[in-house]
Amino acid sequence: MARQNVAEQFVETLVRAGVQRLYGVVGDSLNPVVDAVRRTPGIDWIQVRHEECAAFAAGAEAQLTGRLAACAGSCGPGNLHLINGLYDAHRSMAPVLALASHIPSGEIGLGYFQETHPDQLFQRCSHYSELISSPQQMPRLLRTAIQHAVGRGGVSVVSLPGDIAAQPAPEKTTAHALVTERPTVRPGDAELDALVRMVDDARRVTLFCGSGTAGAHAEVMQFAERVKAPVGHALRGKEWIQYDNPFDVGMSGLLGYGAAYEATHECDLLILLGTDFPYNAFLPDDVRIVQVDVRPEHLGRRSRLDLAVWGDVRETLRCLVPRVRPKTDRRFLDKMLKKHADALEGVVRAYTRKVEKRTPLHPEYVASVLDELADDDAVFTVDTGMCNVWAARYLTPNGRRRILGSFSHGSMANALPQAVGAQLTHPGRQVVSLSGDGGFAMLMGEFLTLLQYDLPVKVVLFNNSSLGMVELEMLVAGLPPYGTVNHNPDFAAVARAAGAHGERVEKPKHLAGALKKAFAHKGPALVDVVTDPNALSIPPKIRAEMVTGFALSASKIVLDGGVGRMLQLARSNVRNIPRP
Repeated sequence: MARQNVAEQFVETLVRAGVQRLYGVVGDSLNPVVDAVRRTPGIDWIQVRHEECAAFAAGAEAQLTGRLAACAGSCGPGNLHLINGLYDAHRSMAPVLALASHIPSGEIGLGYFQETHPDQLFQRCSHYSELISSPQQMPRLLRTAIQHAVGRGGVSVVSLPGDIAAQPAPEKTTAHALVTERPTVRPGDAELDALVRMVDDARRVTLFCGSGTAGAHAEVMQFAERVKAPVGHALRGKEWIQYDNPFDVGMSGLLGYGAAYEATHECDLLILLGTDFPYNAFLPDDVRIVQVDVRPEHLGRRSRLDLAVWGDVRETLRCLVPRVRPKTDRRFLDKMLKKHADALEGVVRAYTRKVEKRTPLHPEYVASVLDELADDDAVFTVDTGMCNVWAARYLTPNGRRRILGSFSHGSMANALPQAVGAQLTHPGRQVVSLSGDGGFAMLMGEFLTLLQYDLPVKVVLFNNSSLGMVELEMLVAGLPPYGTVNHNPDFAAVARAAGAHGERVEKPKHLAGALKKAFAHKGPALVDVVTDPNALSIPPKIRAEMVTGFALSASKIVLDGGVGRMLQLARSNVRNIPRP
């Protein structure tokens, strides 16, 4: 029996760690590993058109499953293409192992063809990035990389010269145990005691939730009920905390709506739960603030803290709820619920009702119809820019839907490649990519990946022929928009020419029918919707210091803020307010 080579041992270890797919583009130094994948049961090679897609797809898979996912790039330019998607995965705390194939080991440091130093280049977007310099080193180094990615939540990068990958592996040894999931973290007794005192002393408590509340919906609701607290959320907390939430006051930040801003500023104790919300201009500076986070490096880096609590949100609340005194005064909560409903009431119909003859289509209306027609367990991937706005305000989470985007890294073109990973991970589930025309065109080649693997992803293209968010940034800076216009083809015709289902929509009355046809189609489909380039996004509160560097516009050309079915929830919450 032939002796195992390093590439085979590498791939075998990935399979033992739970990796089911390796995304990438084949080539030169990577060939021994790709060949090992071909011959190893339990893992598939997924050929993409651009390595950036490989990293985004792996990141999406890791976010959906919580398991380790993997991608690979050949030496030099090949693995350099991974870096944007790896930054996104790392900032999303997605456990991803990246293989950066390298030039021949004897040529490193001598200016060889395509030479880079990937072990150094990827240090800023990983917990661990190291070079394998001998076959004997590989098993321990790979295990260490895997455990960094899984244990700390983020990216690990292994640089492997192609000649070493092809060499005989060390004699096979007993398989080592691998860390495959993260443990829960409970705060210390001193922190819990201090938190109990602060909650008991406060008269008006507000909870502001991020992605760290995943899996803790019941505990957050129980705590909010006990202390009569309004519950707001950041964008990454939307899918975990907005649904079945009688305490909901909306979202704060640049894409915000409702009364979340007021609730965080008018309380006397603000508790940040599992959020690394980056926009400190939207956070108060004159109330007491507690932050609970599983990553201690996040504590206090966005705002002044009166108490830092290191722990999982779910575990922390399980410890906290039985110990705090129940509050009976719900005047603050009811006031915020009423403000939230009032904030939504006047604007929700602005662009979603009586629009049958209005062209170009309002993107708010498109998002609203999409939300109504999509499956209850759909996975949405959302491009950065204006698509983020419409997804944040119109997609309705329910505990089963997932919403992925480049919410922390803010990369263009993330939605389509993330949809590739999402659909491969959940082949029987509806996956919808909300793509902007700029982002879609940037990585349009990955539409061919959908066709190659017959992935039934539905691309809903918000086609305003412009880089809309960039135009807003220019307006804010007092500059006339320049270099932001896209001269686009008929993307639906392009889709049909490639062999997919394509629909182009220019009139509102055709929208629902086109979406229904696309959703009913068995394979990949694209709906190219021509939308109004003048639709702007105005956050609920604008202060001077928020404007600089952000996509805000003081112009009221478009009164925005509609939030689809969320108004119904707000109305229900107001009806539930006890009457004197």
